[in-house]
This record gives sequence, structure tokens and C-alpha cells, in this order.
Amino acid sequence: MSITLRDVSFVYMPGTPYERTALKGINLTVERGEFVGVIGHTGSGKSTLVQHMNGLLRPTCGTVTVDGVDLAAKGEAARAVRRRVGMVFQYPEHQLFEETVFDDVAFGPRNLGLDAAEVEKRVRFAMEFVGLDFAAFARRSPFRLSGGQMRRVAIAGVIALKPDYLVLDEPSAGLDPRGRDEIFAGVLRLYAGTGMAVILVSHNMEEVARLVNRLVVMDRGEICLDGSPGDIFGRCRDKLLSAEVDVPAVTALLGRLRQGGLEVDAAALTTEEAARTIAAAVRRRGAC
Repeated sequence: MSITLRDVSFVYMPGTPYERTALKGINLTVERGEFVGVIGHTGSGKSTLVQHMNGLLRPTCGTVTVDGVDLAAKGEAARAVRRRVGMVFQYPEHQLFEETVFDDVAFGPRNLGLDAAEVEKRVRFAMEFVGLDFAAFARRSPFRLSGGQMRRVAIAGVIALKPDYLVLDEPSAGLDPRGRDEIFAGVLRLYAGTGMAVILVSHNMEEVARLVNRLVVMDRGEICLDGSPGDIFGRCRDKLLSAEVDVPAVTALLGRLRQGGLEVDAAALTTEEAARTIAAAVRRRGAC
């Protein structure tokens, strides 16, 4: 089961003076169970790429399939498969519109034609996963919550659909560190508990390095790198700089230490991993 893009190109406003090619010959497969980070400079095609994954945008040429079904096809099969891909946009709280948190989270399941008992079950499930107590928040207005709480309500509305693939386009934009931690704690619980695929678009390299197990780097509408975060951040810095993408602060530090002659593992991504490889390198040097 996968989302597959084959030879996908996309042109905004073709045939006008504002024509712009946003994607060029993209080939990409995301399997269930992967946590994929998508990074790149502003205008590299990240958001355009992920908006093809549930049919919000249709390719100018090429095909996008979800579990083998072409998203451009007509009929119930294509409509059903598009619902398997949940999309959380940047500033998703702008999508809130119902009078209560319960009704906002329930909007999608109700549109699926589910009965009241199943709708409530899904709302409870989704609110629990994003860390919102049902008794405390279900009947409150979403517009009287904090920014982080509103963000979680919006994500819960997507989770309530129980998608097989969850696409997050800069979900932590504008949040303070505590809010970001709360959002991603919920996403990690969901990922670990369901085996769904998660596709995360982010400008925060530390965030990406900590969360994902696969990294896709976009540059001028093309995929220029695709691999593990350790390999890409640790060993492809020249290509990243060419794509106008920086590395996490930990990776930059390890790179400087290697330049200074300390044999550290440049693929370490967290402060804990960095501390271990630095300590090991210092011990080796001391033993020489």
C-alpha cells in the first residue's frame, strides 16, 4: 500500500504571463509505515508536491495513485481512496468553523455518513490522540482556545477520518516550543499506534532530524536527495547548501569538529547521539 507519483509535473497558470513550473518529472513512492520529511527552500515545490497526494492538485502530466487507484479517475473508488489521505495545512486553525470542538472534529466523520455512536467514538479517539480531554473541551468553542489547542482541534478533525496517510504541511508554524512539542507528541503517538504513513513538510531541520526516518529534499521543483536523515544531513552537506537547505545545529557542530580532526560520527542527529560520539572520539584520542 503506497502513494506513488510517476513522472509528475505541474504548471501553475499555464498559457498566461504568470506561468510557472512547480514540479518537474517527480517519481516518488511513500509506503505505509514510513515517516517522511520533505524539506527545501521556499518555492522549491514542497507544498505543491504534497497537495498532489490527495488530489487537491492534479498533475499537468504524470499520474498519482493511492493504493493502486489513480486519483484523477472518476467514480466512487477514486473518491474513497482520496479520503485515505488526510491533509493538515499550514495554520490549520484557520479551517475551524463549527460552534463547538466536538462539532468541528465530527464534521468529517458525519460527512462519511457514519451513525452518531461511531461519530462520537471517532471524536473521542481523535481528541485523545492530540491530547485534548473530551470532557473538558468537547463543548467549548474552538475560538476560545489557545493557538496550540486550536491547532490540535484542527489536526483531530483530520485524525477522526482515520486516514492511512497523514500529510502535515508546516503544522508547527507560529507555535511556541511547548506548542510544537505537544503537536508532535500527538503525531508520534498516532504514528506508533496505527502504522499509518506520515509525510511532514517543515523548515525546521532539528524537528525533521528528530522525527522522520526518511528525508526527501526538493530543489527547484525536483527531488535532489532521498534517503535517511543521517546520511543526508551527515554526508551530503554540499548538495544541501546547493539546494539552499541548512543542516541541524548538531550536524553543523559535528562537521566543524571533524574539520578540526576529531573523528566523530557526522550522521548523529540528536544532542544525545552527538554527546556519545564526541565522548567516544575524545576517549579514542586520549588512548592514542
